[in-house]
Amino acid sequence: MDNIKVLVVDDSAFMRKVLSEMLNQHPRIHVVGTARNGEDALKKHITLRPDVITLDVEMPIMDGLQTLKYIMEKDPCPVVMVSSTTKVGAENTLLAIEYGAVDFVTKPSGAISLDMDKVRHLIIEKVLQASKANIRKPTLFKKEIEQEHKNRAMEIKKHSEMKKIIAIGTSTGGPRALKDVITNLPPKLPAPVLVVQHMPPGFTLSLAKRLDSLSEVDVKEAEDGEILKNGTVYIAPGGYHLTVKKIGAVYAVHTHQEEARRGHRPSVDVMFESLAYFPEVETIAVIMTGMGADGTEGLIKLKQSTPNCYAITETEESCTVFGMPRAAIQTKLVDESAHVQLISERILKRF
Repeated sequence: MDNIKVLVVDDSAFMRKVLSEMLNQHPRIHVVGTARNGEDALKKHITLRPDVITLDVEMPIMDGLQTLKYIMEKDPCPVVMVSSTTKVGAENTLLAIEYGAVDFVTKPSGAISLDMDKVRHLIIEKVLQASKANIRKPTLFKKEIEQEHKNRAMEIKKHSEMKKIIAIGTSTGGPRALKDVITNLPPKLPAPVLVVQHMPPGFTLSLAKRLDSLSEVDVKEAEDGEILKNGTVYIAPGGYHLTVKKIGAVYAVHTHQEEARRGHRPSVDVMFESLAYFPEVETIAVIMTGMGADGTEGLIKLKQSTPNCYAITETEESCTVFGMPRAAIQTKLVDESAHVQLISERILKRF
């Protein structure tokens, strides 16, 4: 296999040194250069032609967001953002993913971290995955498709007799994919939506607020014990599993911190498996872009335990990373695959 050439961009000399040493420890990764700000990064991107760029969010002269927008518009390259865990850092990181960044890594102790060794394996893994990511812009569909979304939404005039719950799992590239899906759901959607997006604590609340500001449905970070409401999207809090429990005749959120599954908490498998206990509910299970296979075991249990599970995966064409959808498709239990821009329409067909 070819070496992966990486350009490390950070305004801190200490961070440039630490990140470079970490990445160079992997036999396939070679840091070909460093840059101290966005302007410096754009010049070195042209001369060094890296396969992946690690990009600090907060920098002087030209910050990470400006730099990323320029790169993705003029000369696309896989980018992994390196962010602080502050509220502003979380919001900027989500914007970066919308602009085209493949993924992000958080600095454990703020802007200049003495604890970066804690995320050594994570940043190496994300750089390796970014080198294989699909960074092409998703195909823009014609106005007829947009009209199809509107027509389908208008058809939802009354609740179906069977209770429905929409459950979505995603990881790398997920915030962008969720934006495509959630913002196309109608305000009177006759079902609640549960979302597991692999993210650390501090980022899922910003994701929920961002999607809520763009969507007709209500979007919030899930809270333990709240009753599921139609037309509301519940995003699993970072660091907590999101499951469903029944209280009398209603269904409620249950969040907990039991053991991580496949290294993930929240886990798509755990969410899907909790829904398998309710055969009277039709679950519309959606697996979108992400590395690994989270969601596959849960989908198998859902399909085995209830006759009322309809499974949709995102197509390879629109995925940033096709790992999670591919693993689900290999079970032969997926009912259909759809481009990310059509997934909301496919969901609404179930009504």
